[in-house]
This record gives sequence, structure tokens and C-alpha cells, in this order.
Amino acid sequence: MSSLRLGVCDSGAIPANKAQFLSIYHDTFGEKLKPKLEFRDESGWRGFTQLETQGSRVKELQQFLKDTGFMPKANVDGVFGYATQSAVRLFQEYLRTVEGIAAIGAPDGVVGPNTMKYVEQWKKEKAGTDAFVCEWGRASARKPSPEFSRWIEILRRAKENFLNEENPIADLVNRYNKPTDTRKVADWDTSPDTIHLIGLRSNEFIGDEKRLNDDLFILLINGMMFKFWGSTDPNPNLAKRSDIPFLVEGQHAYQFGWHHINDPLKIQRAMRPATKGVLVFRDQNKDRRLTDEDVVKGLDPNPNTTINIHWSGLGGYNFSSGCQVIAGKSYVNHQGKLVDCSTYTANNDAGLGGAKGRGAFNVLGDLILTYAPPGVRTIAYTLGRDRTLARLDPGNTDFVATSVSRMQNSRVG
Repeated sequence: MSSLRLGVCDSGAIPANKAQFLSIYHDTFGEKLKPKLEFRDESGWRGFTQLETQGSRVKELQQFLKDTGFMPKANVDGVFGYATQSAVRLFQEYLRTVEGIAAIGAPDGVVGPNTMKYVEQWKKEKAGTDAFVCEWGRASARKPSPEFSRWIEILRRAKENFLNEENPIADLVNRYNKPTDTRKVADWDTSPDTIHLIGLRSNEFIGDEKRLNDDLFILLINGMMFKFWGSTDPNPNLAKRSDIPFLVEGQHAYQFGWHHINDPLKIQRAMRPATKGVLVFRDQNKDRRLTDEDVVKGLDPNPNTTINIHWSGLGGYNFSSGCQVIAGKSYVNHQGKLVDCSTYTANNDAGLGGAKGRGAFNVLGDLILTYAPPGVRTIAYTLGRDRTLARLDPGNTDFVATSVSRMQNSRVG
């Protein structure tokens, strides 16, 4: 029996209007790729393909993923699209890391005989029990974790702090009068029902050294906290301009999108500024870092639509000329468990395909795509300094360095 994967459709389920079906996901494509009516994943482009046999194998899989909490809001329509792929990868990752079933193999989003065996096993062994719905899917129905609540409180304190105390960056944002995805402090969203990603800048970048992936990212979703690592600053060696961009510290609206939007060979899933772009500072004194002097000179006058949140390879190198980048090697899950993804993560773009994917970045992206509330496309991305955390949450001054070091030094498969 053939495997189920991105683009496969049940008999008669291929959409009559493929462009309309894909539009919600492909609306941020560049002009060069907008006419393309295919799905995109690590292995390349995939068209709509009808199963050779009659039946509803895709629908049955989707209904299982919906019932078990891995795909709570997507349509059961017989089309193996992006949401179904994300849910399958989460199912595979959940078995691998929460249930400890290494035999599930790579979380590649492909349902072959091995993955289907575990689907059927789940149905047989968990039907009629609380465990039938996965922890990730039932999290919203229980009390949020202490870590989740703590970080929501830190966001609230940060908003109150910036509202009541002078801050040169917040003041510049508050005075900015063009449409932008960077929010004025009064408009910051601190609701626990919102999906929050928090980026914590740590060490200052100085000189001509390669920018390290030494920053921390906190994902708050469905009452749970996950930790990732990477970099919030640009690698000057990759920048196309000498006045490299630095994303403004504060809160920004991001949504599902794509990186390298005009290159059919490099385009990959990412989070992009939701509408008009985000605010940045430029390295106007050309010392390859963000300084007080750059801040005094003011914001770039136009919002930047290309400061994305995307994959940064395994983690050994910061593949960014200004974006916020996530290392694929490892993450810390909702249970506080360090998860090693290195066996299934490519070092860089050239290694993608087959069992090699984007590792921890896929986990982050799949969680966001799957657990965003119905009709909601945006997340709140709040960027700040680790020293601000120390002031708002006393006693945790080494939190960023300790967390990043733990993930960086996870076992390499």
C-alpha cells in the first residue's frame, strides 16, 4: 500500500480550484512563485496526487489526528495538506519523545507502513481512555503549567514596565506613525490564549567574529512552554548591506509564511511579519553591532518585510542577515525534557530531504500551525534582553546562558 504524504488526495478529493485551496498558505509567496500550484516541503515541490485506489485513507488519517488532538482545527477533507503534514510530524515526534518509542523513526510527515502500525496501535490500546487524546492536544483543557504562567506574568510585567518607565526604543516605536507589525507598548498582547514566542538576546556581538547561536526562544502555546535556541541578531558576513538590520526590541505580529520567497530551490517555511513589516534599527556607524549610537540615530523609516523567523541549520552557524533564526539540533519540551533532534536534522539546506529535515524548527512551526485557534493566523513575537528578564524575574540571571548551553551540548547522533 502506498505511503500517504504531502499532496496525496483521496479519490475525488483534489480541489477544483487549487489556487484557492493553497492561497491561505501561499499568499506570502513572491511574484515569481505565486502561480505555482504545488506544495513545498524539505524534499521539493509536490503536486496534488490522487490515490490509485478507491477509499478514504487520507480522511481516515485526518479524523484520527483530529480525535487524538494532533490536528484539532483542520478540515477532514481528504487532502494531505500542510496542516495534515504538521499533525503527522507531531504524532511521530510525540511517540519518539513523550512515549519513548524510538522505532517510530524520523518525524518526516510521511505515513508509511511503520507509522500506520503505530496509528492502529494507538487506536487499539488507547480507545476509551484519557490517553487517547495526546498531552499536547488536551493541554488547553487543564490548568496551564507553572512555567507557562510564569512567562505570561513576565510579559505582563514587561508591558507595565515599558508603559511606566522611559525607554528610548519603546519611545521611538510609540512615536512611529506608519502602519507596521511592530506594536506600540499599549497594544502589546499578554493574553494566555495567544500563541507567544519570546526571543531573548544575550551576548552582544562584537567585532568580526561569526555571530553565534547563543540566544533563547520561549514558545508559550496551549498552556505549555517549549524552549528553543538560535540567534536574534544578524550575522554580518551574510548581510547584503553594510548597515545591517537589527529587529527592534518589543512585540511584533508574525504569521505562517515563507523564507526565500522568490527562489524555487531555496524557499522554505518560516514565520513572516503579518502585514506591513516590522521596525528595525540600522548599523549606521558600521561597527557590525547594535549600539546606543545607532538607537539615537533612530529607526529605519520604512518597515521591513523580510525579517523572518526561520531555520538556522543544525545550529553550528547563524544563517541570518537579520532574521530571527532557530537551531534544529535540539529543544526542551513541555515536560522540561531535553530532546535531541540531531539524528534527523540536516546541517544546512543542501542536506534536506528524505529523513533529514529541520528538526526542532519543524516542531516549533508545526505546533504553531496546528494549535493556533480557528481563524487566527498571527502569533505575538516579543523580543527583549536577558538582562531585562533578570530585572523582571530576580534570581534567574543565568537562565538564558544555562538553557542555551544545555541544548547546544545535547548528544550528536
